[in-house]
Amino acid sequence: MASSSPHVSTARHPLRVPGQRANGAAVVAAALGLPRRDARVALRAHARRIEAAAWAAVEPRTSSGGGRRKRGEAALCAAAGQVAGRSAGVGRSVGTEVALATMAVVAMGTGNRVLYKLALVPLRQYPFFLAQFATFGYVVVYFSILYLRYQAGTVTDEMLSLPQKPFILVGLLEALAAAAGMASGAVLSGASIPILSQTYLVFQLLLSAIFLKRRYRVNEITGCFLVTVGVVITVASGSGAGASLQSTGILWPLLMILSFFLQAADTVLKEIIFIDAAKNLKGGSVDLFVVNSYGSAYQAIFMCLLLPFLSKLWGIPFHLLPTYIRDGAACFLNMGSLSSGCDGAPLLPLLFVLVNMGFNISLLHLLKISSAVVSCLASTFSVPLSIYAFTLPLPYIGVASTLPPGFVAGAVVLIAGLLMYSLPQPQNCGKTLDKRND
Repeated sequence: MASSSPHVSTARHPLRVPGQRANGAAVVAAALGLPRRDARVALRAHARRIEAAAWAAVEPRTSSGGGRRKRGEAALCAAAGQVAGRSAGVGRSVGTEVALATMAVVAMGTGNRVLYKLALVPLRQYPFFLAQFATFGYVVVYFSILYLRYQAGTVTDEMLSLPQKPFILVGLLEALAAAAGMASGAVLSGASIPILSQTYLVFQLLLSAIFLKRRYRVNEITGCFLVTVGVVITVASGSGAGASLQSTGILWPLLMILSFFLQAADTVLKEIIFIDAAKNLKGGSVDLFVVNSYGSAYQAIFMCLLLPFLSKLWGIPFHLLPTYIRDGAACFLNMGSLSSGCDGAPLLPLLFVLVNMGFNISLLHLLKISSAVVSCLASTFSVPLSIYAFTLPLPYIGVASTLPPGFVAGAVVLIAGLLMYSLPQPQNCGKTLDKRND
């Protein structure tokens, strides 16, 4: 068994802890005359070579290599434990890391929904400006962070040289999803959109089963179904969402569903990127900001190409778009003669952009350490919490909302679905490795 292997002690007591990594880099730099960044890169490369050796030991699948394969599995488990120890801290289990990442997604997702509503109080005439400011602002911020992490040695040349086609596809999917969501969101009621968004979870399950060859247990499928029902009950009760959907016809709801399909495909593609990167880097892990930066850059490029179409959707003639952007910037900065009625700017829009960025990063981190479906469930849990948050006396909102009649019942069903999905199951590292190597 893997637990009896002497390599397991390496996972429980990592050779490098955060306090030792900088000292090790300093020693290497002094001994070899290398710059500090090159020394850190050398240390990380040495760790990746150890992990690569473990992966190489797992490759044989013949019966004659059974003993070697078992030793390789133990070594790879130890390497995986060492990586987890470096990223999550000594003594922290993977389950604890997933739980903490899930709580971060729920908290950030709730704040993201609430602050988006607050940000639109001063920018109620310029929602398209806010969307474009966030899209192009993220490119600057993400690449700035990526540069700092590259200088620190966290991001390597191997990560930056990963194939670009998947990132281009990520940018295209995100741009098309935004375009479809903007087009249908301008017509559909606010209550109907969260209901239609529950198709996102269904698409996650289907796409994961098709492209990731993932098989779900009965309790997981039942749990996802209960989560969807719980959100629908929570949002739909007393909102008249059903009548609203009937009044808008079939085209706009279908376009919104297409938007969520594209988002689900984007999330599954990112999970595939992480899996493929682990193979290309020989057991290493691509940094989150490589995925975020490249994906955001290509999304911004496709959004530029779609600007004539998107501006028309928002009722802004394309030749007047520069004037609209200028006026939106003046309201955002709360400066000039156009700042009347922009109370709350720039604080509220900036808070939304920062929290939205934190939400995207935490969601991608959870996706990296778990799966697309788990990240979707965590994000979904923020829906009832944000509904409850709007019943509180928030600034700039005015009269607080009242809870829908079915809020408690829907929340109970949703939580029951999460618990159903999370029922523990025995895991074996060897079986996991077999699955990843298929």
